Amino acid sequence: MTTVPPGDGGDPRTARTRARLRRALLDACAERPLEEIGVAALARRAGLGRATFYLHYPDLQALAVDACAEVVRDAVDALHAWRGAPDPRTPPPPLTAFFAGLAPHAALYRTLLRPGGAGPLGELLHRQLRERSRAERALAGAPAPDLIASAVAAVFAGVLADWLHGLIEDSPEGIATRIWRLLVALHRMPVSQGVS
Repeated sequence: MTTVPPGDGGDPRTARTRARLRRALLDACAERPLEEIGVAALARRAGLGRATFYLHYPDLQALAVDACAEVVRDAVDALHAWRGAPDPRTPPPPLTAFFAGLAPHAALYRTLLRPGGAGPLGELLHRQLRERSRAERALAGAPAPDLIASAVAAVFAGVLADWLHGLIEDSPEGIATRIWRLLVALHRMPVSQGVS
């Protein structure tokens, strides 16, 4: 499993180097698929040496997941961008903006987020979304926080991936509305512990 490298520990040089590598990768992926990019060429593009690349990332996929980690944070934040009782008909504006903003790097996201929500980006999205949903549900005292958080994370990652891969046809606004309504329904679903 590819994971996002640990934080830079506050070292500004490390943060700058990783930022240069992430930017170089995103720029390169705007021109060609990830599979066609080599470490040496990417390091040169970032103005760094190949050895420097390997000090920060074990491979290109780890860098790609790190470069895309912001989209995961954006997704998690967009799904939780409401206060009080959510309007079940209308998604929060940040959720629609999230879907509308995916186009520039959609090819890279498709490489890392396979249909159904699998892949390294899907795993990261599922983990972070489940964690946030579970914490907020538990804080609110809602029933079955583990179950509902897992369902929300799986549904969102799966629908997002299938939409990016063209398996669900809809506009960014349309998919944001449909997934929002689905997730609100999940949160409202009566669930009981065990079988009676």
